[in-house]
Amino acid sequence: MIPVLLTGFEPFGGDTVNPSWQAVSAVAALPPDGLDVTAVRLSCVFGTALDELRAAVERVDPALVVCVGQAGGRPDLTVERVAVNLDDARIPDNEGGQPLDQPVVPGGPAAYFATLPVKACVLAARSAGVPASVSYSAGTFVCNHVFYGLAHLIATERPRLRGGFVHLPYTPDQVTQGGAPSMPVDLAAEGLRAVLTAAASRTDDIALAGGTLH
Repeated sequence: MIPVLLTGFEPFGGDTVNPSWQAVSAVAALPPDGLDVTAVRLSCVFGTALDELRAAVERVDPALVVCVGQAGGRPDLTVERVAVNLDDARIPDNEGGQPLDQPVVPGGPAAYFATLPVKACVLAARSAGVPASVSYSAGTFVCNHVFYGLAHLIATERPRLRGGFVHLPYTPDQVTQGGAPSMPVDLAAEGLRAVLTAAASRTDDIALAGGTLH
């Protein structure tokens, strides 16, 4: 059994649910074959979320970490490729913190690439019937903060650990009046299972058109 740490976030920005935690919980309850999945909910708070992530990594000692967040407005499951060393919050976090133009890790590299086979993960999700694509920006809120912090932890302290970040759309219940794109939790969970299976089964990526024009 391969130990896997899967994280989601608490609700933020006035929402009462967060699809990342709903989907992560569903995956942990019914994990892919061969994977021992531990689910942890992170606070949507700068700094605190990284402390919680580090504690979970130390406790679980996983071979693979996939952090998951909400990307309202996106139409599909997106596997993030790049984490940037920047906190620039458009809204306050859940404790009122709103860093502007601050590094996640002072003195750290400008960016890290995910250590997952990103395109293979996207293809696996699509093959499972889940709309998915590669993303080249995890934003500059707490999701990117956690993604960069994870990548820095891997680069500086845990070179055998592999990890990355996945964003999920809103759930249908969140957009009953707004009309934004959404994805049912069970479909998102199925996509995450496919991502985990692909990430656990290979370290090299595949050649797949996944770039963007803008």
